[in-house]
Amino acid sequence: MADFKNKFKSTNQEWETPDDLFKKLDDVYHFTRDVCASKSNTKCQNFWSESDSCLDKTWDGINWMNPPFKNMKLFIKKAFDERPHAVTVCLIPARTNTRWWHDWCMKGEIYFLCGRPKFKGAVHGFPQPLAIVVFGKKEGMIGSFYI
Repeated sequence: MADFKNKFKSTNQEWETPDDLFKKLDDVYHFTRDVCASKSNTKCQNFWSESDSCLDKTWDGINWMNPPFKNMKLFIKKAFDERPHAVTVCLIPARTNTRWWHDWCMKGEIYFLCGRPKFKGAVHGFPQPLAIVVFGKKEGMIGSFYI
C-alpha cells in the first residue's frame, strides 16, 4: 500500500504543461502571458515567475495558468478577481468537493479533461481528474479535450 501512495507523491511544484495540451488551448486563445511560470517551464514569451509574483499585479490580455498546487486557491481567486479585464485559462485538479471550487470555478467555464495527461518530467500520467477553467470572456470557446 505504501508503494502506491508514494508512486504519485511529489514535492515538485513546477510540473510543465504537456506541449500537445497547451497547443490545443493556445490555438483557440492565443495566450499573451503565462502567469505562473519559471524560465524553464514557461509556455509564453511573457511570463510572471515566483520571484515576480502575479498575485500583486493587475492582469490583462489572455493568460495561461498552471498554478503550483500547494497554494492553488490563492492563484484561482486571483484569476477569478481579474476576470473583468483579463481572460485566464487555468489547468487545475477538478476538486469539486472544495469550497474554492464552488466559490470561484463554478462561476467560470469548466471543461473536464478525459485521460491522464503526463506532465513534462513526470513518469506517470496525472492521477487526479483535471479541468480547464476559464475566467473572463473570449469568442470561439473550446469543446471537450481528449488526452
